Amino acid sequence: MPEHTDNFDRLDPGVWKAVSVSVLGSFLSQLDATVVNVSLGSLAVELHSSLQTIQWVTSGYLLALALMLPLNGWLVERIGTKRLYLICFCGFTLSSVLCALSWSADSLIGFRVLQGISGGLMAPLTQLMIARAAGKHMVRVMGYVAVPVLLGPIVGPVVAGAILQHGSWRWLFLINLPIGVLAIVLASLFLPADNGTRSQRSFDLVGFLTLSPALVLFLYGSDHLNKREGMVTLLLSVVLLATFFRKALKDGPRGLIDLQLFRGEVFSASALTQFTVNGLSFAGQMLIPAYLFLDVGKSPSATGWLMAPMGLGMVCTYPWVGRLTQRLGIRGTSSTGALIAFLGTLPFFYLSSKHFSLAILAVALFIRGIGMSAVGVPSISAAYASVRKEELPMATTSLNIVQRLGGPTLTTVCATFLGWRLAGVHSESMSSAFTMCFILLCSLHVLLILAARRLPRTLESVEHPPVLPAEKCTRCTVRARTAAKLGIPSSTFDHRNQSLENRQEAIQVPLKPLDSPHSP
Repeated sequence: MPEHTDNFDRLDPGVWKAVSVSVLGSFLSQLDATVVNVSLGSLAVELHSSLQTIQWVTSGYLLALALMLPLNGWLVERIGTKRLYLICFCGFTLSSVLCALSWSADSLIGFRVLQGISGGLMAPLTQLMIARAAGKHMVRVMGYVAVPVLLGPIVGPVVAGAILQHGSWRWLFLINLPIGVLAIVLASLFLPADNGTRSQRSFDLVGFLTLSPALVLFLYGSDHLNKREGMVTLLLSVVLLATFFRKALKDGPRGLIDLQLFRGEVFSASALTQFTVNGLSFAGQMLIPAYLFLDVGKSPSATGWLMAPMGLGMVCTYPWVGRLTQRLGIRGTSSTGALIAFLGTLPFFYLSSKHFSLAILAVALFIRGIGMSAVGVPSISAAYASVRKEELPMATTSLNIVQRLGGPTLTTVCATFLGWRLAGVHSESMSSAFTMCFILLCSLHVLLILAARRLPRTLESVEHPPVLPAEKCTRCTVRARTAAKLGIPSSTFDHRNQSLENRQEAIQVPLKPLDSPHSP
């Protein structure tokens, strides 16, 4: 067996301990979100509120998540990853208890916003800690980590149903207490301590006041696009995002988000792939259930069960993503997964235009789940491998923002197109409207294939990019000769091996006086 395969199999037990503790945050937030989502009807009855009002229990939580997300990179640099993770977990657990003690719908909404503020940082912190702990094994580790996170939406409805049938609604939130306490204890014991000096980078207040509201308004506007206020908030979010981008380009590394990361070919390709795959995942989760409910005539509960094969395909594939990436490489695994997801979406064109079949639906969803799960992990691993260790917090924040924008963007595109086609239902059947929407979804999957083809071939090519010898670069050779006279290391001026900041730091050394013909 090749040597690199043996190295692939060996992984320090301490890595698994740190990763297992880290993933508890994502699992708990996914479980909590699913439990609450499926219980909104019961909460409206128990708290004597309308469904429109109680919907803000979910909406307020999601908007608070988006509000806090841009702060992740700066807070990690100032506080430290482990300490910030413990603070967020304590805040999430405490706010869960406060939710259970709510006395009205308004108080519950307020406490859910607090829960979202602390929970908004748990997902990017989990990614960051996994990236630091796993290193070159991130593809393999992320494949296993995704499985318990996927179990949250599967276990959530079962847990919520049992609680509402046999107990009080307050236990929907109190179940977070024992899990949260256990996670806090384990994190204190097994997560590695934060080493190194804290960053003294000043807080970009203007960037925060433009980016965070822009994300919140974008999510709100995308969800209310059929109303005038939704259009207004969406346009306002675009203006705020444009303002932030203009300022961030000027600020560079001093900004809240360093947009210079996206100038890297690998990072930008990975970000585009993450944006597209996350958007297609959310768009499919909106479009396919709508087709089953409106056109096929399935009940909401039956629709939920019919979507299960897609989750099953993901659960079966994620543990093998590491092995597949080892054999096929980053580009091969992601592009093949994108192609499989495209093939799993094509049958919906037949189902909506010809004849509905449960067997074809189940197989198509299972294949689509296999494909979608093989795209994300290799691409995000390539993104982390393309940045320096000190840039990981900023890279994590940037990628999470891209993912959050991808979901509502492509969902809004598909939902708007569906609404436009259904508006003319008097002249065409509803099946024809959904057929056109699935054609649009397949077209977007083609974009995903093209984005995945831009990824690097292997992870090793990202970590150790080929560099030409210095003597073959005329510019570096001339600069190296100048450096020798100045007493500066010649590698300082090698533009392919060092960043601008490193070169500037290296130049801050005492200079030798130049030899002069007039000196004694």
